[in-house]
Amino acid sequence: MASGNIIVAQSGGPSVAINASLAGVLAAAMNNDNYNTVYGSVYGIIGVLEDNLINLTEKANEDSSFIDTLKISPAMYLGSCRYKLPDYEDDDAPYAFIFNQFAKYNISAFFYIGGNDSMDTVLKLSHYGEQIGSDIRIVGIPKTIDNDLCVTDHTPGFGSAAKYVASSVLEIAHDTFIYSVPSVTIVEIMGRDAGWLTASSALARNEYSPAPHLIYCPEVAFDKNAFVEDVRKMLTKYSNVIVAVSEGIRDKDGNYISASTAVNDQFGHSQLSGTGKCLEYLVKETLNIKVRSIELNVLQRCAAHIASKTDIDESFLLGKNAVSYAEKGLSKCMLTVTRTSNAPYTIEIGTTDIKSIANKEKNIPREWINEKGNDVNSAMIEYLAPLIEGETNVAYKNGLPIYLPVGHLSSDPSDRKDY
Repeated sequence: MASGNIIVAQSGGPSVAINASLAGVLAAAMNNDNYNTVYGSVYGIIGVLEDNLINLTEKANEDSSFIDTLKISPAMYLGSCRYKLPDYEDDDAPYAFIFNQFAKYNISAFFYIGGNDSMDTVLKLSHYGEQIGSDIRIVGIPKTIDNDLCVTDHTPGFGSAAKYVASSVLEIAHDTFIYSVPSVTIVEIMGRDAGWLTASSALARNEYSPAPHLIYCPEVAFDKNAFVEDVRKMLTKYSNVIVAVSEGIRDKDGNYISASTAVNDQFGHSQLSGTGKCLEYLVKETLNIKVRSIELNVLQRCAAHIASKTDIDESFLLGKNAVSYAEKGLSKCMLTVTRTSNAPYTIEIGTTDIKSIANKEKNIPREWINEKGNDVNSAMIEYLAPLIEGETNVAYKNGLPIYLPVGHLSSDPSDRKDY
């Protein structure tokens, strides 16, 4: 492969681990003679369209701690977008501009770090590049706290979010159990169509706390009457019942419990909220008991202070391997994780054709959820447990964690374009 440069971008929702993959790309490229400069595209693919690039190699050369700090900084150092490329057969203007930008900056490889929608961009750029005979490597690096990408065993960002969810539920249990007054606490957890994060709440259980007492995921149709009976039965055993519920649970007809508040984004996904509050009102009206709902919301995405070391290390490794695979000529692909052992926990890094990933979704296997659909079983726990292991070394100043500054991400409305 001829010596050239790299553009890397981030897209979709933030996570604790996505910057670790960015750090991995940068670290590997700086130690590879086939690449000269790594450019970061600000706000995902929009940065390429607006010629808004950052010279990451320069930043790393100026600050010896840049890569290490980037590795443990949450969210997205380069910013994100929800921009959906049109089909190039309908409108190839954005594609022509993007590949002209690649030529302008002498780009040999483009890496896009993200989830399902980001892989849609990788797929479209790969198809267009193939059509015009481009030899630029287009590679996807997985990221999503939802853990819903196909083929790969799990996704960067999920392990840390799962650790936050489980820790939060354990702390909620400590908060709740101090009162003698019977109560129900409903914890709403992210997960529009897949319940992986909600299932991870089961990791909070220990020798003195069975919380969460009930778990409901989108993979099983939700029945309000059965739910009320489940809670009623738990209240005969425990004074304080804690319920973990996915934001995306829906009834047998496919209607979201929070359907009255749902809107769609550019990719047609429902933006959900209010599931916990809906169930709070239901329990209050039917059981006449003290009840509250808690929505973890964005807090579960970027809690770097409680990140999983396993998650961060794997994310960094995926970024490094992406550079290696591109150097070998691989393109139109996404990196994957294959679990080779649970005990001891081991993995292998590989790739899969981007067509097997883009616009597809991985759900929890039905057999990992109990027959009644209100809990998970031991197979789920065995899968989850290794992913939250280990703690990262986050430096602190004045009592707060030190992360990379993101002042380059403008908040001025006049700087924004409507895509």
